Formats: sequence, C-alpha cells, structure tokens
Amino acid sequence: MSDRYIDSNQRMSQVVVHGNTAYLAGQVAHDASAGMRGQTEQILEGIDQLLAKAGTDKSHILSATIWVTDMAEFQEMNTAWDAWVTPGRTPARACVTGNLAKPEWKVEIMVIAAIPA
Repeated sequence: MSDRYIDSNQRMSQVVVHGNTAYLAGQVAHDASAGMRGQTEQILEGIDQLLAKAGTDKSHILSATIWVTDMAEFQEMNTAWDAWVTPGRTPARACVTGNLAKPEWKVEIMVIAAIPA
C-alpha cells in the first residue's frame, strides 16, 4: 500500500491518504475578513473539495477537531457546521479555543475521513 499526498508543498500536504483513510491538514478561511460564520462556511467548502480529491465526502468524516479564537462566537461556527454536516452521520468532534497562526483567522478545522471501498 502506498500513501498519497495531495496538494503538497515543501512544508505540508493538505491531504494524506493512508489506506482507506484521508487525513486533512487544518483548514482556514481564504478571506479572513469574514466573520466566524463566514470563515467557517469557507473552510467547509474547502473541506468538501479536498475530500473529493481524496475520493470521499463529508458523509464519511470520522472525526473533526475545531479551533476557535473566541468561544463567544462558538454558536456562529456551530450554525455553519450544523447546516453543512450530514444528518445522521455526524463525526466525533472536539472544539477548543486557542490562538491561530494569523490573528485574523477565527476558526480552523481538521478532519479525518474514511474512503469508501
């Protein structure tokens, strides 16, 4: 079995596929001027695209880790998440607060997904 590295550069890959599992790097918004909900929606759209490149989709997400910079905005992130996630196939999830690599980023999301046979 060989691993696949998708959208890679000298530092990291956006997706690594090992066996039937896709591991996504933490994803952030491309337009950081958006609020928490807008940034989350951008990230989820990007996750959809990366999962497709790996041969899977959001209905196969096994786990998600979410970092937010301000828990006072937690519900805004959840509003976008709840509208996006596949009903009945919600992944295991953790959400914590922390500083992100750039101060304008409000949320970062990292997922692991199964690749259907």
